[in-house]
Amino acid sequence: MDPITNEVLALLLFAAFCGGFVDAIAGGGGLICLPALVAAGLPPAEALATNKLQGSFGTLSSTINYAQKGHVNIREMGQGIAFTFVGSALGTLAVQVMDPALLKQIIPFLLIGAALYFVFGHQATDEDRQHRMEPLPFYFLVGTSCGFYDGFFGPGTGSFFTLAFVALLGFNLIKATAHTKLLNLTSNVASLIFFAIGGYVVWSVGLVMALGQFTGARLGSHMAMTHGAKLIRPILVGVSVIMTAKIIYDSPDNIVHIVIRAALESF
Repeated sequence: MDPITNEVLALLLFAAFCGGFVDAIAGGGGLICLPALVAAGLPPAEALATNKLQGSFGTLSSTINYAQKGHVNIREMGQGIAFTFVGSALGTLAVQVMDPALLKQIIPFLLIGAALYFVFGHQATDEDRQHRMEPLPFYFLVGTSCGFYDGFFGPGTGSFFTLAFVALLGFNLIKATAHTKLLNLTSNVASLIFFAIGGYVVWSVGLVMALGQFTGARLGSHMAMTHGAKLIRPILVGVSVIMTAKIIYDSPDNIVHIVIRAALESF
């Protein structure tokens, strides 16, 4: 990898600020930061690992802000943290020996489903609703599976966590977003540990970007708490749609990509 200039570092810092801001509200900050790292010249494995480093600071910042305002009690989240950590660690190990091609076929449909839920679902509001699962089975199922997915592939993890909190535990959107950030932090740290053991993290770049992430996430979480569902819902929908489009565009073998290409070629 060629040395990164100060000008490129400044652009990465700005990208991290924007990524932290968006991620604190609706997730999807990796849509900004990961392409920026690749464009800066980092190989794919180093880009993924460094993205986990800088992203951890963003989720830490937003988690602290949400906790200080009473939207998440970290001491009561032990089960969620434990199951998410284990899931993410297993996913990070699995991605080193397995091909995520199948997930690339399925995830766009799940993301569109999440977007439709947030558009039409009456539960996605500023008010808590009746829960449909108890915490222990919820964190075992959702924490482990979403943690594994984040360590294995990643795009849309925040949307899936938020959807689960709203639909299954009956959380309002601010509370769901706050708890999502804590579990995102957990999965980021677990994945980062295994990437660091493998020597993939570019610490000098990641720590510079961490400054932008921390500041952007602080501002983004403040905006989410100030404006509530009327801000979170449209950004969640927008991020889900953009992630879907990016996954389809980047995957020529995806069935949706194939259908769209065939339709365009028929004209």
